[in-house]
Amino acid sequence: MATVLALFLLVGALSACGQASGGGKQTAADNTPAELVFYSTSADSEDSFNQRFGDPLRKKFPNFTIKYIQKATGTTLPELMAAGTQFDIYFDSIGNYMDGLNYNFQFDMTDLIREHKVDLNRFEPSVIDAIKQISGGKIYGLPVFTNNMITYYNKDIFDRFGVPYPKDGMTWDEMLELARRLDRTDSGKNFYGLAVSQSHILRLNPFSAPFVDPKTEKAAIVSNENWRKLYQTVFIAPSQNEIYKQKITDLKNKLPYKDQFVKDRELAMLVYLSNYFATNESDLAAMNWDMVSMPTFKELPGVGSQSYPTYFSITSMSKNKEAAMQAIKYLISDEYQLDASKKGIMTVLKSDSVKKAIGQETRFKDKNWKSIFYLKFAPIAPKTIYDIDVEKAYTAKLGDIAKGAIDLNTGLRTAEEEANKAIEALKKK
Repeated sequence: MATVLALFLLVGALSACGQASGGGKQTAADNTPAELVFYSTSADSEDSFNQRFGDPLRKKFPNFTIKYIQKATGTTLPELMAAGTQFDIYFDSIGNYMDGLNYNFQFDMTDLIREHKVDLNRFEPSVIDAIKQISGGKIYGLPVFTNNMITYYNKDIFDRFGVPYPKDGMTWDEMLELARRLDRTDSGKNFYGLAVSQSHILRLNPFSAPFVDPKTEKAAIVSNENWRKLYQTVFIAPSQNEIYKQKITDLKNKLPYKDQFVKDRELAMLVYLSNYFATNESDLAAMNWDMVSMPTFKELPGVGSQSYPTYFSITSMSKNKEAAMQAIKYLISDEYQLDASKKGIMTVLKSDSVKKAIGQETRFKDKNWKSIFYLKFAPIAPKTIYDIDVEKAYTAKLGDIAKGAIDLNTGLRTAEEEANKAIEALKKK
C-alpha cells in the first residue's frame, strides 16, 4: 500500500508539473527539437522580435530553433508565397490580419486549443469574439498582446502657455477646448493643440463602425452616420485655426502627426496607440511628457477605442504544428503576460494583477499607466478582406476635408465611390 501510494503521489506530482499557467497538456514537443519560423507584415526589426518573443521562447524552449523573417524588399507576403517559402506562425495586428487570409494559409486551431485545454474565458471577450468573426466561427489565431488609443501630451507646451494638463476621462468637447488654447504662435514658432492617428482612429473608432457592410460588401462611410460624426470631431474640429490649416498645406495635405509631436515639439497632444513609448522610446525619453485616456464621445460615456489585438496563428503549411501550439500557449500564459506587462506591453487577459503591473519595469514607470485601462473597450467592428484598400480611400482626402478645401459631404461621397471601386477590383482578382 505504501508503494502504491508513493507511485500515486509521484504520478500526481509529474502531472501537476505538466500544467502550464494557461492550462493544458505538455507533450513530447517540450523535449523534441523543432524549428519554428515566424512572419509578420509589421516589418518589426529582428531585435524587436527577439526582445518581445524570440528570446523568451528560446529560454522557455531551448530545444526549439526560433527564426524570424522580417518583411522587407524580397520578403513581402506576395513574394514569400510566390517563392514557396514556408513559415509556421503568422502574426499581425487585427488591422492587417485579414490581408494574410488572401493567401489561404489559415489553419483552424480549434482542435489544438481543445487538446491543450486553453481557457478562452481568461481573455478580454472582444478579442476572442473578433477572431471568431474573422474565422467564420473557427479560430485561426490567438491574441498575444493588444493596443488601444490614449492621449500623449507635451507638458512643456502646456507650461509655456499656462494651460492645465488634460485629465483621464475628458470628453472630446473638453479636450478640443484645451487644444484651441494651444493653437498659437509664440516667439516665431507655431504650436498646434491636437492631432490624431488617422488610420488607427478609423480602425479603432469607439462607435465600432465597420469599413465595409459585411452583408452588402459595400463601403459603409455614408450609410453609417457615425462616420460623419467621427470625421467632424477628430479631423475637422481640431483644425479650425488658420495656422493649423496652413500646417496641413505645408505638410502637403497631411495632418500633423508623430514627427510634429516628438521631433518638432510643436504638437501639444497626440491621440495614438498605447505602445507608442516602445516604438519611440529614445525620442520620448528626451521629452517632458505624460499620457491620459483618449477623449470620449458624449454618446458613449466611459467607452474608449476598440482593442487592437495582434493574433498569432499556426499556418496550414507548418510541419511543426504541435511545437507551434506550445509556443503560442506559452505566450498567452500568466507567466509571459505578466512579464510582458511589466515591460509595457498591453495584456489580452482579464487579469487585474497583470494589468496593474503594466510599465513598471520600463524607463517610464512614473507615467500615468492607469490611463491605458481607464476606459472600457468598444466592441471590435466586423472585419472584411477589403478593409485595407477601403481604408486608403477613407484617408485619401483627409487633409482637404480637415482644412475645408472639400466639404464633408463631398469628401464622404468621394471616399465611398473610391472604396466601392476598390472592392470591385479585389473581387475580380
